[in-house]
Amino acid sequence: MVIRLTQITTKRQLQPGQSVGPARSARAALRAIACTAAMLVSLTTAHTAYGADKLTVMLDWFVNPDHATLVIAKELGFFSEAGLEVELIEPADPNDPPKLVAAGKADLAVSYQPQLHLQAAQGLPLTRVATLVATPLTTLLVLEDGPIKEIADLKGGKVGFSVGGFEDALLGAMLEKHGLSLTDVELVNVNFSLSPSLISKQVDAVIGAYRNFELNQMDIVGHPGKAFYVEEEGVPAYDELIVVANRENASNPAVAKFVQVLERAVQFVINHPDESWNVFKTYKKELDDELNKRAWRDTLPRFALRPAALDVARYERFAKFIVSSELAKSMPPLDTYTTTVASPE
Repeated sequence: MVIRLTQITTKRQLQPGQSVGPARSARAALRAIACTAAMLVSLTTAHTAYGADKLTVMLDWFVNPDHATLVIAKELGFFSEAGLEVELIEPADPNDPPKLVAAGKADLAVSYQPQLHLQAAQGLPLTRVATLVATPLTTLLVLEDGPIKEIADLKGGKVGFSVGGFEDALLGAMLEKHGLSLTDVELVNVNFSLSPSLISKQVDAVIGAYRNFELNQMDIVGHPGKAFYVEEEGVPAYDELIVVANRENASNPAVAKFVQVLERAVQFVINHPDESWNVFKTYKKELDDELNKRAWRDTLPRFALRPAALDVARYERFAKFIVSSELAKSMPPLDTYTTTVASPE
C-alpha cells in the first residue's frame, strides 16, 4: 500500500487561536520563504557598530511560551549585557529553520531532538548546542467527543502534521504499538493549522500538537481535545526543543555566550514566574491572552534548567530508536551532531 500525502495550505496563523484564513497561493508562499532567506543573508553573524556580536535565531513556530527564555533574555537585556545582539525570527514554514542554518543563512535555529537525529542521518551539517524544553510536548491529538477513542481507531483516517520527517516518524511508532502502520492512514500537511484542521474535521487527528498549547487552545474555543502522549505510546523520551547550529559555527564564541545567557534567563523565569510573564506578554500584543497565560503555566516545569547540559544516554537511546524503527539505515557518531558548548572565557 502506498502512503497517501495531501497538503492543506492555509494562511499562516500568527495569532494563537486565529481562525483559518483563505489558502495562500504557492507563488506567495515561495515569495515569503525567499524574502525570509534574503533577510537572513543580510543578518547572519555580523558585528554591529557598537561591537556586539549579532546572531540570527530562527524560531520553530510563531512566538509562544516555549520561547520564554529567549524572549526574557532579549527583553531584560541579558543578551546585550553579554555583548550579543540577537534577532528572533518566526519562520514562513516550520520545516525551514534547520535547513537555513545548514545552508549558512541563519546562525541558530530552534528545533527538535527527533528532527535533529533524522537530519544528521541525512548528512545535514547540524549540531545541538543547547536545550530549551527538556521533556516531550508533542501529542497525538483528537477531539474528546469525536469518533477516535483509541489510536487503533485511526485506521483509514486522516492525520494532520506540520513538520515533515519527524512528526510522521513519531506517529509511525505510536501506530505500530497498536497494530497499525503509516500505510493505514492518510497524512495531511496542515502547516500551522493544527487545532483548526481538527476542529473543522478536515482530519481525524493531528500529530505534533503540544500538550501545553493546542490542548488549552481547543478547550478555550469549546472543542476539548484528548491527547495521546508520545512517550507513553512507544517513543523514547527526548528533548522537545533544542537549539542547533551549523557544525562549522558551533565553536563561535558568540554561540557560547548565547548558551550561557540562556541559563541566566531560565533561572530568572523559574525564580520570578509572574514578573517574567508580565515581561513576556508585552513582547507582542497578541501574547497577552488566556491561551498564552495557560500555556505559560503549563510550560514552566518543562524548561531545561541547564541548557548546555547534554544527556548522552538519552540521545544514544533515541538514535537506536531511529535505526530500529527503520527511519534511517544508520546514525553517524553522536559527537558529530551534538556539542557541549564550553563557557566563554
